[in-house]
Amino acid sequence: MKAINLFITLLILAVLSCGQKDSPKFITEKNQSNIITFRIQFKIGSIHDPVGKEGLNSLTALTLSEGGSKQRSYEDIKKALYPMAATFTSNPDKEVTTFEANCHVDSLDSFYAIMMSLLTSPRFDSSDFQRNRELMVNQIKNTLRNNDDENLGKKTLETELYRNHPYGHIDEGTVKGLESITLDDVRNYYAQHYGRNNVVIGLAGNYPDQIRKKLSDDFAKMPVVTAEIKPLPQPEKIQDLEVTIVQKEAFATAISMGFPIEVNRSNPDFYPLLLVNAYLGEHRNSSGILYQRIREKRGMNYGDYSYVENFIQEPGTRLVSPNIPRRQQFFSIWIRPVVHHNALFAMRCALYELNKLVDKELTQEQLDVAKTFIINYSKLFIQTQSRRLGFELDSDWYGTEFYIDKIEKELKKVTLDQVNAAIKKHLQGKNLKIAIITNDAEGVKNILLNNTPTSITYPSAKPEQNILDEDKIVEAYPLNINKEKLKIVKTDELF
Repeated sequence: MKAINLFITLLILAVLSCGQKDSPKFITEKNQSNIITFRIQFKIGSIHDPVGKEGLNSLTALTLSEGGSKQRSYEDIKKALYPMAATFTSNPDKEVTTFEANCHVDSLDSFYAIMMSLLTSPRFDSSDFQRNRELMVNQIKNTLRNNDDENLGKKTLETELYRNHPYGHIDEGTVKGLESITLDDVRNYYAQHYGRNNVVIGLAGNYPDQIRKKLSDDFAKMPVVTAEIKPLPQPEKIQDLEVTIVQKEAFATAISMGFPIEVNRSNPDFYPLLLVNAYLGEHRNSSGILYQRIREKRGMNYGDYSYVENFIQEPGTRLVSPNIPRRQQFFSIWIRPVVHHNALFAMRCALYELNKLVDKELTQEQLDVAKTFIINYSKLFIQTQSRRLGFELDSDWYGTEFYIDKIEKELKKVTLDQVNAAIKKHLQGKNLKIAIITNDAEGVKNILLNNTPTSITYPSAKPEQNILDEDKIVEAYPLNINKEKLKIVKTDELF
């Protein structure tokens, strides 16, 4: 097993290294669309944040996308972009930072000049820097810590899964780290990491042929930088249920749980796990078992889902964002907020369903339904030109054929035995980290320490008898809590 993982890691590193030549790598998709899309990806991410400067990668990216160029101020650029109805945004993640841009072909020349000036000759104005740093600090202090319990739970879980690991802080950084960053830090980080040998250029649409040469010539003016492929240690092992309880004023309790897994899209076992996940809890889909048992049958909350890789929903859709690739992935379950008195029943219910899946595995009928769904659903992943280009960059990063094609190819040949073998090999319900956001941390702690049964209260009509019978099992479902790792934290201690 370790030998296979080492081989896969070396393969990914080799693929990554292939891009480290002096000239930028191109991924193009020529078609008839008059919308021209760019996805320009630098192989840098929050794993490159210096210790004590957590957030530097994201702040640098934001200062590029929402700052000025040497030729024009940020205000001038906004005024110039508005009549073009063009967009230019940054998306920093753990291992890569991607700039996405879209414009109509009629505006291409004017837009291109602005985009390239932002990427290759940024202004680094102190007012842009101060504004963006203040925005990021406030997003952590005021939004994440105080007004977004669902993401607070998910990001708390992720930091706990990767404690003492390069993935161990959120991409946005920490308040302390951001407040320590100076404009010179941003300027130096840019000079150190933004180079022609560290970039992949995605281009799609009915673009003129000369644009590719122009891109190549313009990026060739950037320096060659030291493109570091940072090694990743294995995440810390989890023993039993390691729970972090976050005390805050909250109308309901949000819960996230999970554990690292040893597969990503480059691993053959990833594709059977996609089917398992479709059965257990596909994101924002009502057919998953978690959704059916917790929301539909018991009416406990708005939704309950599972994931076999890092999942960030693209705004305005229910689909995973492209360009968030990672060498190491994790399995997770997301329980959307539940009224406080039913929260631990919901947590027990999710663990009960996860362990039932691991013990009983899938049937052929369940597999066939999931297979048909995922093959069709994955076609929706590329419903825009930009998203398709994003997944093409991801496929290059993982060293695989085009992701959407690979899903269909792999799923059509996968067997029930292979799926159930993948369940046994990669999933389990015994050793997880759990993040609980609640207004009664001490009460939750006492229940967990004493393994106290937690019944469910139905506000209206009760469900059918078989669910009521199952409630008796769930309310006393044993929780093997790691008492030494059980802790309570306050929101201002996070991030």
